[in-house]
Amino acid sequence: MLITGASRGLGRELAQLYAADGWRVIACVRGQASFDGNIEMQSLDVSDTASIAALGRTIEGVAVDVLINNAGIRGDTGGLATLDGDDFVEVMRINALAPLLLARTLRANLLSGAHRIIANISSRAGSLAEGTLDDDDGDYAYRCSKAALNMATVKLAQDFHMDGITVLSLHPGWVKTDMGGDEANVAVATSAAGLKTIIDGADMADSGSFRSYDGRRISW
Repeated sequence: MLITGASRGLGRELAQLYAADGWRVIACVRGQASFDGNIEMQSLDVSDTASIAALGRTIEGVAVDVLINNAGIRGDTGGLATLDGDDFVEVMRINALAPLLLARTLRANLLSGAHRIIANISSRAGSLAEGTLDDDDGDYAYRCSKAALNMATVKLAQDFHMDGITVLSLHPGWVKTDMGGDEANVAVATSAAGLKTIIDGADMADSGSFRSYDGRRISW
């Protein structure tokens, strides 16, 4: 399996969970990181299309059972008053475009795999129905990027159906990571374990769905 944004937080926890379960893990990081066990590190900057293409060449012919698009950034949180065009575009590039480019680049790798699953780490903040029910943070870019990622999941599920590739949008909860902050109410280990359970049990009947780490279905 291959996971992006694996140097810390949720990505690192997922990489370690899968490695402990006997999987060969390709952990993609932008900078430097060290891992124990059956984890192979690859350099990847998801904001750079050339870096994504280079990863594809590096692992050409390698079967990838599961692709977890975990890398993401939050961007500005000050609301409309501080909305910055460059920041907005960067968040969209990393959170919404990169997973699409990786899915396209690694399609042959996934076809060589046994499980054939793409898991996009999205957020309930990107749900039009639920995203602002109990959350009024001013993170326009993040919310829009995750809503776009959810649509990308639906489109990929349609396009990859003939290949037998399952595509999921997953909400990790409000996780205690650098992005989530100290006030977050879900431990990294709890979120990762829940996400792994969903991913491991997913099949084509689940493709194009949006679920929380605890199994709950989330409205689009």
